[in-house]
Amino acid sequence: MEVGLMVTAFGDVDLADVAVRAEERAYDAVWVGELWGASGVVQAAEIAGRTESIDVGTAILNVYSRSPAVLAMTAASMQQASDGRFTLGLGTSTPKAVEDLHGMAFDRPVRRAHETIEIVQELTAGTGEPVEYDGELLSVADFPAIDAEFPIYHAGLGPANRRVVGRLCDGWIPHNIPFSELDDAFEVVAEAARERDRDPDEIAIAPYVPAAVSDDSDDARAVLRKHVAYYVGSGEGYRRAVGMRYPDAADRVAEAWRDGEKGAAAEAVTDEMVDDLGVAGTPDDAREQLRTLVSETGVDHPIVVIPAPASDDLARRTIDELAPDRR
Repeated sequence: MEVGLMVTAFGDVDLADVAVRAEERAYDAVWVGELWGASGVVQAAEIAGRTESIDVGTAILNVYSRSPAVLAMTAASMQQASDGRFTLGLGTSTPKAVEDLHGMAFDRPVRRAHETIEIVQELTAGTGEPVEYDGELLSVADFPAIDAEFPIYHAGLGPANRRVVGRLCDGWIPHNIPFSELDDAFEVVAEAARERDRDPDEIAIAPYVPAAVSDDSDDARAVLRKHVAYYVGSGEGYRRAVGMRYPDAADRVAEAWRDGEKGAAAEAVTDEMVDDLGVAGTPDDAREQLRTLVSETGVDHPIVVIPAPASDDLARRTIDELAPDRR
């Protein structure tokens, strides 16, 4: 079973150190996020230089704050720096990040994602011929395609964004879609792929898997409740994703969060939601949950994510206990 790790710094351990540890523990890939405070690209480059064989990906870079050309150059450079180990993970992010941080309009996110990915692919197709692209939102004219080959994953949640995955991408990074809904949700991806004469089986399913491991199962599950409450409460797209399976509970969580009652929001996350949105429990239980997730769904590459509320000790324990060399 291939397992990736979303690297996060904790205590006195930085991201590159975590990535080196992941490589030593037989994780197949490490993934770097980006929101505010540090460049995910610079961090990924440092990780590529500090590791030897583990894959390195972005999960995710948003499709607004860098132009398609910058993304193409970035991915091509990272593929070279990593000796062919790089995956470009993209997504639309959220209105909060795009509008309030980057000062850009969160305009037509699905179309923006489609055109960005399409342009990146054309700009790195290796033909040497000038690229001419005249989209509804984006355009490129009279610059030759460079030669760079790398997989592109997309974090599409809603049906329209999932169709972008099926039409164009090598992998899908779902976040906060309940595991019990993944197979049905992927059918939208598969249908779009078949319409383009693409094989859906060649599109990797690589969901975020929030994980917490502790000798005290209740403590581990409490960390996941806080994690789910944060996303459901602060992002409408995430609320809708969880609401695919748990509409009433997701609404209660979001309402409590919006009212400033973060503790109540976490308490509103049900046991069923914890089980269906992450992995939490004792080491043996958590490892079995992860194995079951892969064996009983279409998941190809789970990405273990340590929730922000986790303590440094719990983060270290989770990374070690869910490492492939322990299963």
